[in-house]
This record gives sequence, C-alpha cells and structure tokens, in this order.
Amino acid sequence: MVRDDDSDHVKRWRELLGSERDAAELYSRIAAAETGERRAIFEELAAVERRHAAHWAEKIRDVGQAVPPAGRPGLRTRLLAAAASRLSPGAVLPLIERAERADAGRYDADPDAAPGMAADEHGHARTIAKLIEGGRPAPRQQIARREPWHRGDKSGALRAGVFGVSDGLVSNTALVMGVAGSGAAHPVILLAGTAGLLSGSFSMAAGEYVSMASQREMYQREIALEAQELQEKPEEEHDELVLLYRAKGLPREDAMRLADQIMADRRVALDTLAREELGLDPGQLGSPLSAAISSMLTFAGGALVVLLPYLIGGGTAALVAAIALAAAALLAVGAGIGMLNGRPAVRSGLRQLLLGGAAALVTFGIGHLIGAQVS
Repeated sequence: MVRDDDSDHVKRWRELLGSERDAAELYSRIAAAETGERRAIFEELAAVERRHAAHWAEKIRDVGQAVPPAGRPGLRTRLLAAAASRLSPGAVLPLIERAERADAGRYDADPDAAPGMAADEHGHARTIAKLIEGGRPAPRQQIARREPWHRGDKSGALRAGVFGVSDGLVSNTALVMGVAGSGAAHPVILLAGTAGLLSGSFSMAAGEYVSMASQREMYQREIALEAQELQEKPEEEHDELVLLYRAKGLPREDAMRLADQIMADRRVALDTLAREELGLDPGQLGSPLSAAISSMLTFAGGALVVLLPYLIGGGTAALVAAIALAAAALLAVGAGIGMLNGRPAVRSGLRQLLLGGAAALVTFGIGHLIGAQVS
C-alpha cells in the first residue's frame, strides 16, 4: 500500500522506467543496423539503459506497487529506429545526441538514483558525440599527419595577411574611385586615399588583435577545463579515450591498452585529449600580435596600390593608371588566394577582379552623382 506522499515518487519512477526502456529499445535497434565495434558500443549502451530500467522497477516493487509491463515503445523511439534501419544510424545520431545532452543531468541530484547512474547519463552524450565523429581527427590534423610537408599557420599571420591585402585593395580602391568620380581635386583624392589607408590599417590591426586574442583565450580555457577534468575525473577521461579509439575501429582490448599508455603521462594525455576531443593543437593557438602586424602591413600594401599614381601625378592620367594598377592587383591577389586554397588561379583572380571592380564602379558612379549635385 503506497502512502500519499509516495504517490508522486512512484509516478516519476514509472515515467523514468518507461524512458529507460525506450532508450534501451532504441539502442538495441540501432545496434542491429550497425556492425563491428560500433554495434558492440550500441549494445553496451542498451545494456546500461536496461540496468537503469531495472533499478526503477525495483524501486516501484519496494513500495508494494506493480511494475508496468514493457509495452510498445513510444512514437519517437519507433520513428528514430525506423530511420536508423531504413536510412542509416548516422542520420539519427545527432537527434539522439541532442536528447542525451538535454537529459544528461537528470540524475545529478536525484536521491533515488543508483550510484553511477548520473555518470552513465553524462557518458552517453559523449559516446554518441564520438560515434557521430566516427573517431575522425580534425581535417587539418588529418592533412598534417598524412602529408607532413604541409605547413600550418601557427601564428595566424598568413590568414590575417591574406584578408588584409584583399580588404585594403578593395576598400581603398572603392574609396579613391568614389572621391575621383566626384570630380575632386588631386590633393583631396590623395588625402582621402591616405586617410583610408591609415584608418583601415589601424582598424584592421586592432580588430585582428582582439579577434585572435579572444579566440586564443577561448581555446586556452577549453584546454584548461580539459586539464581540470583530467585531474578530477581521470577515469571518465580514460573511458573517453577508449571510446574514441573504439570508434576508430580498434578492438576494445587494444583501445584499453592504448588509453592506459596515454593516461600514464598526464602531459601526453592532455595533449591527446585536446587534439582528439577538442580538435585543438596546444602549440598552434595563434599569435594576436603577429596577426595584427600582418593585417596592418598587408592592408596598407593593398591600399597603397591605387594611391601610387596620385603620388606621382594627377588628372586623367593618374585616374587611368590607378584603375589599371588596381585591376592588375585585384587579379593577382585573387589568383594568389586561389592558389593558397588549392583553387584554380584564373577563376579566383577573375572573381576578385569582378567583385572589386563592381565595388569601385558603384562608388565612382555615386561619387559622380554627388559631385554633380554639389557643383
């Protein structure tokens, strides 16, 4: 006979029992659609959920209540299982991961939960995330390991430089063309272009420094949190490594041995977890100062191109020369960016020329209209 003050508990236990049964059924059906080590992982997840369900069934029996029979799974479970079977398990894993993360903390402060149940729930979310990744390292790491002749941009200077020269060229060309289109005198055009060069350079440097510094601090925080977890919960981090290598296809025994070797040295463990779990290389977090200097200098270099004719002369000749120089530089910068990215140089160059030319043409036309109105 259940007391009144126990009725709410029993109701909640029954809900948790149904939820755990559904989860066990879902993982069992997904396991049937998988093969090899991935099937074994899903079967283990199903076994954990069945163990959780057994705990709640026992709680219900302890207060003299009948345990509800296992019925048909819920609609969501049936739909996900059907999608995994007819499409692929990978198609539904993101939905399952989202649900696992949402429910990960439900046993954290539950006095009725058995020991280890809260850790199991948190582990499920990490397990599904690893299975989605398939044990793959980040693309940059894959390239670096397969093709060591590739150089990484450790400081972020190359990326900042590429964007800097492109932005400086396009923005100052558009600015100078707009002022020239208004019919302004040579000194005014030169002053406007110089102001655009200086303001843009310092603005790019400041923005790049703040952006890179914020990114670096965020990465450092992620690594620091990983180090804290490694210190406080080494068993969980060990299990994550085992799961990671099992997701890569290693048998459980080999994955356990490899994880044991890595965890024997905390520095190696932290480096491995940062690379494999966070996708970060602790030695390549970027240099804010290098990125800022690179951005400033390259922006100034790109912005200077269109100013060169006006430093030498003026009038129509300077305008024509500025257009020709800017067009050649746009083509060259675009081609260079294309080659760096492994894209066709000609196509990338023409795209840059088209976009930069369009910006310059629009500002020239607007400047001409404004100049006509003022005059």
